[in-house]
Formats: sequence, structure tokens, C-alpha cells
Amino acid sequence: MTECRVKECRVKDRKTAILEAAARVIAHHGVRGLRVEELAAEAGVSKALVYYHFGDRAGLLRHTLRFIGDRAERYTGGGPPGPPGTPGPPRAPKDAALELERRLLLELRDTPEVRENSTAWGELRASAVFEPELREELARAGRQWVREIADLLGRIDPSPPDAALVGAAERLTVLLEGLSTRWLIGVLPVGHASELMRGAIAAEVEALRLREPRQACAVA
Repeated sequence: MTECRVKECRVKDRKTAILEAAARVIAHHGVRGLRVEELAAEAGVSKALVYYHFGDRAGLLRHTLRFIGDRAERYTGGGPPGPPGTPGPPRAPKDAALELERRLLLELRDTPEVRENSTAWGELRASAVFEPELREELARAGRQWVREIADLLGRIDPSPPDAALVGAAERLTVLLEGLSTRWLIGVLPVGHASELMRGAIAAEVEALRLREPRQACAVA
């Protein structure tokens, strides 16, 4: 490995260490509990290095939000997303249905990684009420997630219009966020949250399948 390549890897490792530490701190202490001095100590780097990589606290929060979203993509097995609306590899309807359920339910696993990621995401989402600089990044991530779920719904049944697929995807992702929050605060057992999610997926898929016949009957 060349000297330049080694330096590049070290830079990436340090940036990743800072972002991993930021996710941990936010999950345990909230966004308001994120102090650059404590973060640097948690990541094992200097405070100056945090500012060097991320500029300021707002930049750090935006990059942490992106890091958390990318980590969720990895543990749900979604892979790097393409541009909005880009079709993925063809799947049989049954496979797409299983993939849809898998992608959503993997966000309700009781593992340290999912707990930390989901908690940090919730803290960042809540803080956007008071920190407008996070809203654009949150909106971008939300649109991307909805698009991915809408595309999976379209592979199950390609007949509904895109607006109907997007509406179903929005309802499913909003419900998942609510179920995840209730599970994380101990109001809802994770198994029951998963069952509720399965029921919602089945209901949305069935509603999309029945949509065209209903419209035809209405016209008749």
C-alpha cells in the first residue's frame, strides 16, 4: 500500500471514529448533550481534528445524521441507493413482498446497533424542531427512504399509480418510526411492534391491489 493510500485510510478511520462516537453520545445524552470536547475524548482524537473534518457543530450533526442513515442502509441490506425512482433489479412479486417486510422489520431488532442507531435518529429528528439546519438533511433522508419503499411496493404490484405507492410508503415509514419510538421507550414489546408492522404492510399491499377494481366499479 502506498504512503498516500495509508494516509487516506487513516483519515477515513478517524472520521468514522468521530461519527461513531457522535452517534453513541447522541443516543445516550441527546443532541444537547453533544459537546465537542467530550466527543473528541470519546473518539480518541483531538478537538481540533473534529473541527478540521466537520467545520462546526452544525456540520458535525449533518454528517452524523447521514452516517446513521448509511449505517441503517447497511444493516437492513438495502445497499447504496440510486437516484429517486431508479428501478432496482427485477424480482418476482413474492420476493419483493418478502424484501419489503424484511427491510422494515430489520429496524425493529433488539440489538445494540439498531437500538443505538434508532435512538440517535430519534434524537436528531426531535432536535430539528429547534435546529433548522438539520431539517433539509432529514427531509432528504426521508424522501429517499419513502422512495425505496414505494419502489418495493411497485414491484409487488406495478398497476397502481406512483402517487398511490408513495402514499402507502409514507404511511408505512411514519408508522415504523412511531413503533420504533414506543419500543425504545419500553411502551411496546418489540415482538408486538413487529406484528403491528406486519399487519400494516399486509393492509397496504391489499389496499393497493384492490384500488383499481374499486375505481372501475365506481366508474361503472
